[in-house]
Amino acid sequence: MALFGSDAPAPANQKVALINQIQQEAAMNNARQLISKVNEHCFAHCIPRPGSSLTSRDQTCLSQCMEKYISFWNTTSRTYGVRLASEQKKLAGQDVAAMNAFGTPSSE
Repeated sequence: MALFGSDAPAPANQKVALINQIQQEAAMNNARQLISKVNEHCFAHCIPRPGSSLTSRDQTCLSQCMEKYISFWNTTSRTYGVRLASEQKKLAGQDVAAMNAFGTPSSE
C-alpha cells in the first residue's frame, strides 16, 4: 500500500506510527469536545445567575453534573464502540460472501 501517493510501499512501522498518531488526535478531539459540552451543559444548569464566586451549592451541582455527564459519555462511547465492531464484522462477512459469489478466493 502506497503512503501519501508514492509508489513505494510504506514500512509497517510507519503505518503503525501513523495509525497511533491518528488515534491520539481523535482521542484529544473527543476530550476537547467532552470538556466543551460539560462546561456548556453544566454551567448553564448549575449557575443560572453568575456572581463573583461559586457557592458551595454551585460547586456541588457542578461536580455532580460533570460526574453524570462523563459517566453518560463513557457509556455512550462504549456502546458505540461495540456497535461499530459488530457492524464491521457484518461488513467483513458480506465482503467474503461477495468475493465467494464472484468466484474470488478470500484471504481468510
